[in-house]
Amino acid sequence: MTRTVRRDIETDRQLLLLVGLVAVCAATVGIASLVLVAGSLVTTPDQFALVAALVFLAAVGVTVQWHVRIRSTAHAIAWSEVAILVGLAVAPATLVLLCTGLGVGLVMIVQRVARIKATFAVAKNMLLAAAAGAVLHALNWDLAQPISSITFFGPLAGAYVVAVVLDEVLTLPVIARATRTRLRVMFRQDLGLRISSAVIRFPLILATLLILKADQWLLVTIPPVVLCIHLAYAGQARSRADQQAWQRLARATDALNVIDLDVVLSTAVVQAADLFSTDRVEVELNSPHRLVQGNSDGVQYDGPAETAPTPHMRTVIAVPLASPDSTVSVGTLRLCLAGPVKFSDREHYTLRTFASALCTAVRNATLYQQLNQEAEQHARQAAQDSLTGLANRRRLMEHGAQLLGGRRTGGITALLLIDLNHFKEINDTLGHAAGDEVLIQVARRLCATAHTGDMVARLGGDEFAVLLTGLPAPAIATHRADALLAAICAPMDLDGMRINVEASGGIAVAPGNGGMPELLRRADVAMYQAKRSGGRIASYARSRDTADVGRLALGGDLPRAVAEHEFSVAFQPIVDLGTGEVIAAEALARWQHPDQGRLDPRRFLDTVERSGLLPAFADAVLDQSLIAAATLAEAGFALPVAVNLSPRSLLDPRYPSAVLARLRAHDIPPSRLVLELTETLTISQLEVVDQVLGQLRDAGVRLALDEFGTGYSSLSMLSRVPVHELKIARSFVRSMETSAEAVAVIRSTVDLGRSLGLSVVAEGVESEPQRQALWALGCTAGQGHLFARPMPAHRLLTALQCGSGGRPGSLAGPLHDEGAVIRLDQTRRTHQRHRTEKVPHLPA
Repeated sequence: MTRTVRRDIETDRQLLLLVGLVAVCAATVGIASLVLVAGSLVTTPDQFALVAALVFLAAVGVTVQWHVRIRSTAHAIAWSEVAILVGLAVAPATLVLLCTGLGVGLVMIVQRVARIKATFAVAKNMLLAAAAGAVLHALNWDLAQPISSITFFGPLAGAYVVAVVLDEVLTLPVIARATRTRLRVMFRQDLGLRISSAVIRFPLILATLLILKADQWLLVTIPPVVLCIHLAYAGQARSRADQQAWQRLARATDALNVIDLDVVLSTAVVQAADLFSTDRVEVELNSPHRLVQGNSDGVQYDGPAETAPTPHMRTVIAVPLASPDSTVSVGTLRLCLAGPVKFSDREHYTLRTFASALCTAVRNATLYQQLNQEAEQHARQAAQDSLTGLANRRRLMEHGAQLLGGRRTGGITALLLIDLNHFKEINDTLGHAAGDEVLIQVARRLCATAHTGDMVARLGGDEFAVLLTGLPAPAIATHRADALLAAICAPMDLDGMRINVEASGGIAVAPGNGGMPELLRRADVAMYQAKRSGGRIASYARSRDTADVGRLALGGDLPRAVAEHEFSVAFQPIVDLGTGEVIAAEALARWQHPDQGRLDPRRFLDTVERSGLLPAFADAVLDQSLIAAATLAEAGFALPVAVNLSPRSLLDPRYPSAVLARLRAHDIPPSRLVLELTETLTISQLEVVDQVLGQLRDAGVRLALDEFGTGYSSLSMLSRVPVHELKIARSFVRSMETSAEAVAVIRSTVDLGRSLGLSVVAEGVESEPQRQALWALGCTAGQGHLFARPMPAHRLLTALQCGSGGRPGSLAGPLHDEGAVIRLDQTRRTHQRHRTEKVPHLPA
């Protein structure tokens, strides 16, 4: 037997005791009255008329009621005190008591009221008549007394107060026990309304007695008067009940505004049980199939509908969980009551409103749950190599940054970078499937040989990395690296053949500064040293790092380069992937070195940033970019120009004013200048950077986040930096044909940009299949060698004037014919139906 059933049995037992006590008292008083009345039998027509009038008056008093439903039980507030006091004015108390019991009993029989309710109603009204009659008899009250005298008004008021108070004393405990409501709460509920009702009824009694003093046969006019007053009072009660119902509905729907589906359903069950005063509430969802049952005390069942308990309920009101503008429901809300109940129109409307709010809450919570699952899945895919299951480059960089950024108390950290030799021959000879199997076996061997705490990662293609941790000395890194490479180079079986895989490795110990990027660079340098020397493994040596030596040499040439204007700017067009039209151009700095020739920015930008010549270099690049933008605009091509911005420039509070001054000097609107930022920790940590970027944005300069997704904190950067545009790194575009991770990152970036209202540009578009795949993923702009290599400003102007296919301003043909209907979201919806990330088919 459940706790709820035991509690219901205990409640019924206590309720029977209360009603039985009231019935015994009434029976005692009734028998005494019957004995007294028996001596004077009713024989004359006037006596018969008086008895009939008293019985009729009592019946009207309990029939004209204000109904209140609590769960499946309907409670009523009647006008019985008025009937009793009017009867006491014209007849003895004993006769009134018996006639009251008879009239109430007849009404209960006609209305087929439950036995316990009928018994309580008859007994209560008889006790009220007895109490009021006793007060009037004790105070010698008579209808013949002058109505203005205290002897008329005082006893009558006292008898009325006694009747009203006794009614409350008898009724409230019974209702409280029946509804399992605390007596104090029941007493306070609608107290003002009950008091006002009592106050209104007393003047009606006085008016009735005035009529009776004039002519007792005018008693027949009293029922219509009572009915009119009742209707007015009932209207006021309904208005107040409606107001309270809407307030409760508002509180109930507000409670549903949570994003946890379990909390939504449990809250809905409790709130609906209280709002509609039901014995049980059920919420059944269609997908996933789930049933939640409960009442105002909380959830009692949550699981499949097939195994749910099904207690008998006489009334079940069901409503679909659907919004007003949709015919598709997410489930069903059912209100269950133990007895027969008929809802009013207002209750039906309230139920539909609550169901609509619950439908919205369920959909929102379900969508939030799905988005969380998809975000977690994308995060896993973005941090994991899809072929081998190893960590990918991003995960390695993040883990290494956390490891190097913390306190290094667990030993030395080193990185082993591995490249498989002649792997292309395996792919070309045995096929890509065999090549994939080789990569999988290499990954397994590395994982089996690595120590606990080491991270094995695949960086892409045939390149692997192992982050070695907890080394007691740097020399131990070489021994571990030898063991790992020996495991790779052991013969392996592949489709019945026994082959040997050779590999070269470079090992570098974590530097004192520079973090994970510098550690990866050094390991890469060491790996190519091993390849050049023909050995299996090499350790990083600063003396053989040509990058460092070259950087020192370039640093000495910088002052001459700035003074003699050796820096120039080349422009790479940014193209609308759908139409092929040029929509912007990126300015790329070049250094025409007198000895080394034309230098790529990757060769000298670090050196420039570390020198004191960064402001002069930045000014030269910005001036040349704005001059080119003005020239293009005069030729009819008002294109925005994107200029790469050094993080160190953002540390100068005077930088915004310098940029705006040059814009005014060249008569270029700020909206046609795009400053591209790279993801660095400095940008997201320093307040002065926020101020500089805020001033530039407020002035109208557009901001772009370059190589989005390759830094350590892309989303945190995006929350701090007020950018207008995201640029997808060329590494993701290059890998999208073979890497599900790259596709997932691109799709997530495009969706994020759309959600935030940002433009998205893909870098490194080098083939038509890449262009079409990016377009299918929703990316509408790109730049790369497919459209044009970086070129001087005059060549860019010539290319724009000539155009492609006789279309000035375009560098490629459109993907679709003019007027074709393009549905960008179709591919995206197709991919969302698959839980496993798949690479989209790239056309040949």
